[in-house]
Amino acid sequence: MDAATREQLLGRFSAYLHGLDDSATDDAAAATTEAAAPDLFTLLAQLAALKNEVKIESRQVKGALDQFRDAFDLVRQAQDRLEEGQAQRAEAQRRASEDQQRDLLRELLELRDRLQAAADQAHRYRPGWLIRWGGTGGFVTAMAAGLDMNLRRLDDLLARRGVQALRVIGQRFDPHTMQAAEVGRDPKQATGLVLAEVRRGFVQGERLLRPAEVVVNRLTGDTP
Repeated sequence: MDAATREQLLGRFSAYLHGLDDSATDDAAAATTEAAAPDLFTLLAQLAALKNEVKIESRQVKGALDQFRDAFDLVRQAQDRLEEGQAQRAEAQRRASEDQQRDLLRELLELRDRLQAAADQAHRYRPGWLIRWGGTGGFVTAMAAGLDMNLRRLDDLLARRGVQALRVIGQRFDPHTMQAAEVGRDPKQATGLVLAEVRRGFVQGERLLRPAEVVVNRLTGDTP
């Protein structure tokens, strides 16, 4: 076989092979086109399945949100209880501190009563001629001055803590802040008025530290 015939046969065979490749490509393209374009029933079925999946995921998301909401409510309730407990403890501590302070102030008032009684007694003291000749009177006078100074210091200390004495003489008897220690009869005064103060009463702000013991006026046949 000469070279020309051989070249001619190879050309025909090569053209035949190229024709087979184009046919296979066309068949694959057609199959792909058929696969990419499903029928209406398949499309509706896929849409229904997708809708069901969306519903399931929505319920799952809603359930997760409800669980988170419940968890947040529990955390908020726990926080509220914690804050309420802290507020109650702080209030209890404040009341305990106020009670301790009032107890201390009442003890200071008792000390003031004793100092006041000693100072009054020292001022009322009148030495006889023998004692004056011995020089004791000067000692008593100096002691009275010292008691007065201590009383002023104690009153300043109480005043800095808001403690004030009740004004009762000439006022109408108040059972909330006064106690009737004695009954007096002064026809010039109305019934129920305070004539004298037996024991001084004190307040701290609006709180009563100690009621005043007073002498209340009552005329014959009247009630205070």
